[in-house]
Amino acid sequence: MTADSVAVPFEVGVTRQGGLVVLTVQGDVDLVTAPQLTESIDTVLTELEPTALIVDLTNVPFLASMGMSVLAEASRRIGDAAVFAVVADGPSTARPLTMMGLDQHFVIYTDLDAAVSALAA
Repeated sequence: MTADSVAVPFEVGVTRQGGLVVLTVQGDVDLVTAPQLTESIDTVLTELEPTALIVDLTNVPFLASMGMSVLAEASRRIGDAAVFAVVADGPSTARPLTMMGLDQHFVIYTDLDAAVSALAA
C-alpha cells in the first residue's frame, strides 16, 4: 500500500426488489474477507429465498482467487433455484472472472442497472 492509497473497509449491503436481491460489495475480496461474503450469500439464500441474486462488485478494487471461488460456489449452490449474476467491470474484477472462465458459469454485467433491468423482467 502506498502512502496515497487508503484501504476501503469491507462491507456487504443488501437491497431487495421483490424476488430480486442485490448484494453490494465494497472493499477487497480476499482470503480474509471471502468468508464474510460467503456468510452474506448464505444468509440471503436461506432467509430471503430470492428468485434472482446479483453480486455487485463495482466497488471492489481487488478480487482474489478466494473471492472467485465464493462466487463459483454460490452459482453452483443456487443452480436452477434462482438466477445468479455478477456485476463486474474493469481489470480488477471482470478480467480475472473472465480469465478463469467463470463467465461460462454465470452472467457478468458491466453495470448494476443493466443487471437489474435484465433480471427484474
